[in-house]
Amino acid sequence: MHKELLLKTGVNKAVRVTDTTRLKAGDELKVRLIIKTDRDMEFVHIKDMRASGLEPLNVLSCVRYQDGLQYYEATKDASTNFFLDRLPKGTYVFEYPLKVTYNGTFSNGIAEIQCMYAPEFRSHSGHTHLRVQ
Repeated sequence: MHKELLLKTGVNKAVRVTDTTRLKAGDELKVRLIIKTDRDMEFVHIKDMRASGLEPLNVLSCVRYQDGLQYYEATKDASTNFFLDRLPKGTYVFEYPLKVTYNGTFSNGIAEIQCMYAPEFRSHSGHTHLRVQ
């Protein structure tokens, strides 16, 4: 599993956020979760923790369809969660938008994936630091 933050710089344009990127309150970000599986998995939970200075733009929980997958996306106070009944072998990309709301230095949390009934099948991403001026 790999997690990227992208800073929206224009229509259909974005740059990758690193530890040295300077953000401003009001900036729009996109979270990109890249998941590679070497086997079919069932009853999968993906949890993406976010920094306290970020707010999701998709606030309503709902069922979504993408790349032949059906999943439930649930937005919580500190995380966005994805629940899948089935995740076939392959590579998948999940994305959702965020908005920068506060100035300061924040630690953006990790993302993790786990089979709910086979917890030995799990992975997590790294984290990044965000600086908002």
